[in-house]
Amino acid sequence: MTLSEFKSSLRVPVPPKGVNNFLHALWYEANGKWDEAHNIVQGIETNDSSWIHAYLHRKEGDDSNALYWYNRAGRKFPKINLEKEWEDIVSYFLDRSY
Repeated sequence: MTLSEFKSSLRVPVPPKGVNNFLHALWYEANGKWDEAHNIVQGIETNDSSWIHAYLHRKEGDDSNALYWYNRAGRKFPKINLEKEWEDIVSYFLDRSY
């Protein structure tokens, strides 16, 4: 699946089949379901889930909490806008098989 295809999937009522939980979380967030996205990543303890967790708190406007999660993910607080970061994270997970 490409980034463009994933973005197109945002127009349907359910996440695309065959994608991992990380992409499910990003799909839910992009569809305004922050709590559902947060519940998914909150239950996974990896650097990758911490990155999404950080993004979610940054999107929420809680930069101090986001910084904590970026540190757990081994990443710096980004200087790019939220849309670009979302695309970068989605692309990262689309390029990997889990």
